[in-house]
Amino acid sequence: MKFKDGYWRMRPGVRGDYATAAHDVTADAASLRVLAPTRPITRRGNTIDGPVLRVDLSSPMPDVIRVRTVHFAGSVPAAPVFEVRDEAPAVKVTVDGEEASLTSGALTVKVRRDLPWEMSFSADGRELTRSAGKSLGVMHDADERHFMVEQLRLSAGELVYGLGERFGALVRNGQSVDIWNDDGGTSSEMAYKNIPFYLTNRGYGVFVNHPGRVSFEVGSETVSRVQFSTEGHDLEYLIIHGPTPAEILRRYTALTGRSALPPAWSFGLWLSTSFTTDYDEATVASFVDGMAERGLPLSVFHFDCFWMRQFRWCDFEWDPEVFPDPAGMIARLKERGLRVCLWLNPYIGQASALFDEGAAAGLLLRRPDGRVWQDDHWQAGRAVVDFTSPAAREWYADKLRGLLDLGVDAFKTDFGERIPTDVVWADGSDPERMHNYYSLLYNQTVHDVLAERRGAGEAVLFARAATVGGQRLPVHWGGDCESTFEAMAESLRGGLSLGLAGFGFWSHDIGGFEGRPDPAVFKRWVAFGLLSSHSRLHGSGSYRVPWLFDEESVDVLRSFTELKLRLMPYLYGVAVQAVHEGLPMMRAMHLEFPGDRACDHLDAQYMLGPDLLVAPVLSADGEISYYVPDGGWTRLLDDGETVTGPGWRTERHGFDSLPLLVRPGAVLATGARADRPDYDYADGVTLTAYQLADGASRTVTVPAMDGGAGAVFEVTRSGDRVHARRVQGAPAPWNLRYAGAHGTAAADTDHIEITLSSKE
Repeated sequence: MKFKDGYWRMRPGVRGDYATAAHDVTADAASLRVLAPTRPITRRGNTIDGPVLRVDLSSPMPDVIRVRTVHFAGSVPAAPVFEVRDEAPAVKVTVDGEEASLTSGALTVKVRRDLPWEMSFSADGRELTRSAGKSLGVMHDADERHFMVEQLRLSAGELVYGLGERFGALVRNGQSVDIWNDDGGTSSEMAYKNIPFYLTNRGYGVFVNHPGRVSFEVGSETVSRVQFSTEGHDLEYLIIHGPTPAEILRRYTALTGRSALPPAWSFGLWLSTSFTTDYDEATVASFVDGMAERGLPLSVFHFDCFWMRQFRWCDFEWDPEVFPDPAGMIARLKERGLRVCLWLNPYIGQASALFDEGAAAGLLLRRPDGRVWQDDHWQAGRAVVDFTSPAAREWYADKLRGLLDLGVDAFKTDFGERIPTDVVWADGSDPERMHNYYSLLYNQTVHDVLAERRGAGEAVLFARAATVGGQRLPVHWGGDCESTFEAMAESLRGGLSLGLAGFGFWSHDIGGFEGRPDPAVFKRWVAFGLLSSHSRLHGSGSYRVPWLFDEESVDVLRSFTELKLRLMPYLYGVAVQAVHEGLPMMRAMHLEFPGDRACDHLDAQYMLGPDLLVAPVLSADGEISYYVPDGGWTRLLDDGETVTGPGWRTERHGFDSLPLLVRPGAVLATGARADRPDYDYADGVTLTAYQLADGASRTVTVPAMDGGAGAVFEVTRSGDRVHARRVQGAPAPWNLRYAGAHGTAAADTDHIEITLSSKE
């Protein structure tokens, strides 16, 4: 939200009171408290009539500093609040006549004790950012609404990333961003997953710990500052030191939570009925038969909205006209080795019997006058389940238990964005702050019941809305996009941006959601989709089985599905890293290459884990330009050709190909199976070393299904010899490759050595 008219003047009706100095400072062993008046105090009379801000400085964990500013303490809502870890680390607090400071790890905040107001943050002797000169303050607009505002300096050349799922340019500089979940598709400033956290290439991140609307002006009101504001009387933000983007994410996710590990089967191909298409069990069976007949590995079948009766979403009851035997149908799908996913939303249509049940029990969201809140959007007379009520959460969960008893394995938790604010919540939560937070309660309720019935390692969602903490509840998908190359590009930007908020697992509708993609779009999207963390064929009004596009689509889908399944030893290892470290599986290039300025703005290619570069082809003719970082990269799909960086390349690819490069020095683990995603990855695993330098050594962990180490290998190069040994794990056949040279070990062999045909 912009308050100024240019740089000098305020907008009509707006007045601002800014901190002018740290007048009083008190300290204890763990914190500083600053009283910051909004006018210079030169005499006692200046202390009368005017706002004074209370600024509290503390640290929840090393290298993180919390800044909490309060105007009217009695007006701060108690709920909801994000869960933020607080380790109460040892800090150093100093106060003297000129400044007060607090140091946590390598990060220090200093507050000047004289005019003008200045609060600076530095690490390792380098200033990161500062609040100074009409930065921290209280604002009132023409409607007498009250806002808290802060501005942090942007240095020359400093670039800002993050703020959740955003579909525009990856670099946020010059953008206005409101943290407010909405159902707006993927082609506007709206987003389903808004996260008030950003990071910059100067080595720090900023998390605004406010669950409601946070308005960011990223070099857009004052071009040399990032401004953020909230309506109300308090503002809390945390400065998180890196210095690398990866380390910032590790610390941010240590504060707000890291993802559960999705089950291995969820990484296979998902096929949907699509949204408004006509389907019944015969349709479902024809899709499953068609996939099997064409040799297309399938892992999950998803039933979208119309598994339930029209006008009654969600009543959790199968439509008896099209699915007269749901238990038998699910059993038949299970006999074919498939998992089953069902669509949900958090609303109750008035035609559902559950409406009266929920209203009578007080489980539905209400207006201030006590009436059930209703509108006609989506389902006629829909109401909203009040997930702040423990009774409502249990009621909703119990309906899901009945479906799980039928054999359902996962739920697509759709919607959860259009949550009204003219309401009263059961637990007294502030309506504005609950708007975004609602998605967390909704998804947590569903994830918890899955973990309860299936076990923690088997719980997986396909969720659309999210807020801070939502990364703990995988998987999320990118929402309703068009079926075009442009929408494919905007979906990728949204996923990469979401990954920079610590969301490790992300998907999208292969081929796009709205409209029917032409065969070229579908085939290009297939390659992108199968090189994403999770892969789903889904659409709106048309089916997404490949033979309805052309026969080449069948071949392309088979090729890339089998590629992903062979890559599962590597991919599941990356998934485990996402869980332990908070890094996304799909990584913006600057996250892996923060020192390469050519990577700073790249948003049409990504790293899939640390070792695979993926550049989706966004054109029908196959022409693509992409950037290769330093070193000799190896094409995974083209028999080992080396591509040398740094530099840009322009190429043309058929539908069965795209730039997929292996990082120099990587040792890639690939599996022995291409028919399913969940298998013993260590049995028959192949370790392939790429451009391993003389004297270099790499440790490779092949994960087990529970996320532990199934086997551990050490691969070393010495001259023209490459040696590998099994360090951990039960004996099983395994293989070693290097640049076309091969070595094979029997089940009881712990060592392999191969000789290269020539030194590199």
